[in-house]
Amino acid sequence: MNPLIPLVQIYRLKKHFSLQNSPVKAVDDVTLDIYKGETLGLVGESGCGKSTLGKMLMRLETPTDGNIHFDSCNLEQLSSSEKKQMCRRMQIIFQDPYSSLNPRMTIADILKEPFKIHSLLSRSEMETEIESLLSLVKMDPFFLSKYPHELSGGQRQRVGIARALALRPQFIVCDEPVSALDVSVQAQIVNLLKEIQAKLQLTYLFIAHDLGIIKYISTRVAVMYLGKLIELAPTEKLYENPLHPYTQALLSSIPIPDPRRERQRTKILLQGDAPHPTGSSRGCIFSARCPHAEPICHQIRPKWREAEPGHFAACHRLTPLVSPLKILQEA
Repeated sequence: MNPLIPLVQIYRLKKHFSLQNSPVKAVDDVTLDIYKGETLGLVGESGCGKSTLGKMLMRLETPTDGNIHFDSCNLEQLSSSEKKQMCRRMQIIFQDPYSSLNPRMTIADILKEPFKIHSLLSRSEMETEIESLLSLVKMDPFFLSKYPHELSGGQRQRVGIARALALRPQFIVCDEPVSALDVSVQAQIVNLLKEIQAKLQLTYLFIAHDLGIIKYISTRVAVMYLGKLIELAPTEKLYENPLHPYTQALLSSIPIPDPRRERQRTKILLQGDAPHPTGSSRGCIFSARCPHAEPICHQIRPKWREAEPGHFAACHRLTPLVSPLKILQEA
């Protein structure tokens, strides 16, 4: 599958909420392509707009402005019946597996629901299909008669994954799917998602704040700050040589299992707090906290530029800054 063919195209997407007559720019002018067969990791601090962006792709939030194209179809121009058909091709796995499952329905009923909504299968065919779905996520049919509260967190998330796969979608938004789980279970779920992607040739938008998981599962990584994309690159390039100071600060926070090396390295500690999302600035949105800020950073917003093939950043200082991870490796 050619990774350079866009499946999802996002153009100047915005989502503004009103707060005391002031707009909160949850997502602000994001342009992005997600290629067929890839896993695009989306990272950033809590509240930076990651989940809002994912929900807009699923039409769970209505964009304030901008366009979303899926497989060359403009989602805004689809009729109601066409939107229902599109739902079969795009699905989402939610962060909290407990609140996203109906507590009054058995696992069997939860998995049958997508087929009933879209009138796809007969009753006997549904029985066969839901057993196949449980097998795909490595669960025993024994659980079909259970209710969500009778399952562990990891088992509930497997059910959530099975439900997302029921209609055989091409694209899945994984909205922090492992953040509510224990560390050992996180690894199992991430490996399961990778296996399913390879088997079914899926495309993922993987939203997370755990940079270790993002590095393991992603093909490319996009970094968000206050509703804007500030860096985008293939995973190896981003982790080896981040260009934006904010990305460098994020990567310097990744813990290293070797205590000696952990003590030797210098973490990048950002000063101050993130600006209020209702505020407006002529310059770079990160300038108030950036350790490399210059006068131009406070006056002019940096352009989104390609520093090297496939590596984009919005920073006035696009000469590669020294990666804290590279310093550590050379020590």
